[in-house]
Amino acid sequence: MASLDTASSPEQRDDMILPSVIDAIGGTPLVDLSRVVAHLGLEGRILAKLDYLMPGFSKKDRAARGIIEAAQADGSLLPGQTVVELTSGNMGTGLAIVCGVLGHPFVAVMSAGNSVERARMMRALGAEVVIVPQNPGGTPGQVSGADLACVEAAAQRITAERGAFRADQFAHAANPAAHETGTGPEIWDQSDGVVTAFCDFAGSGGTLGGAARFFARHGVRCYAVEPEGAEVIAGGRSDRPDHPIQGGGYMMADLDHLRGAPLAGHVTVSGAQARLHARLLAQCEGIFGGYSSGANLFAAAALLRERERGGCVAIVICDSGLKYLSTDLWDD
Repeated sequence: MASLDTASSPEQRDDMILPSVIDAIGGTPLVDLSRVVAHLGLEGRILAKLDYLMPGFSKKDRAARGIIEAAQADGSLLPGQTVVELTSGNMGTGLAIVCGVLGHPFVAVMSAGNSVERARMMRALGAEVVIVPQNPGGTPGQVSGADLACVEAAAQRITAERGAFRADQFAHAANPAAHETGTGPEIWDQSDGVVTAFCDFAGSGGTLGGAARFFARHGVRCYAVEPEGAEVIAGGRSDRPDHPIQGGGYMMADLDHLRGAPLAGHVTVSGAQARLHARLLAQCEGIFGGYSSGANLFAAAALLRERERGGCVAIVICDSGLKYLSTDLWDD
């Protein structure tokens, strides 16, 4: 009996070797959350895009790569020039990876209210991390719009002092473009076009705005997810800036990337609901996501109970639960 030679040829093996870790950004798995759906007694499906499995452990790797490569291509980022950006930690981690590989010093400017794991990871990746104190009365783990304004001022000053390129995730068009050409099409193709709705926790709005522009062409309804008490995109309450869902909910109603985006509605989530659903992801599905991932799961479940009953809702697992070990997310 002839033996089966399962070894790859040298040419095939070479095709599987990536030229750099940047080329590992994108192409993440899509997982059917059937166990959570059954646990919650929902009618329909939830599909999770595991972007927390990218090199920087977050969906922001896509935008980081897109912004730097676009800036190099159009000449706004010169060889060896320093890059500066404000970050809650995820965009900074993605930029630290991309800039390190492509030869740009990177300075991350971050609020003291963000978890310490994020700053440590960025430093380990070679970034310079500038920590900006919170406003008086600020709570660690809860970054408000006022805290973010302080970080923005520091980022502008450092950019000017160093003659740096500002990545500007809240305004650069390559941020939503990375999701219009990446996240959205990947979900659509991997699901064989069965997705009927998409929802995402709004930070810079890049993922939601970009994916919504792609999904609108396929009749997929898209929803913004916001923290309870910071519902400014929906035009609701804005009296609770101190929620624990890091990376968004900054009470910024006029996000460039959401301007004109085809949104079908909004879902509000409390910190407690985001925490509970992040734990459900871990315990029912083995998916170790952070607060915003829990917020997305809660929103998808809420949609299946009402507006999208019987449908198929796609979400993104935005970042890793490893970035929250110093917070109350995993406290007993």
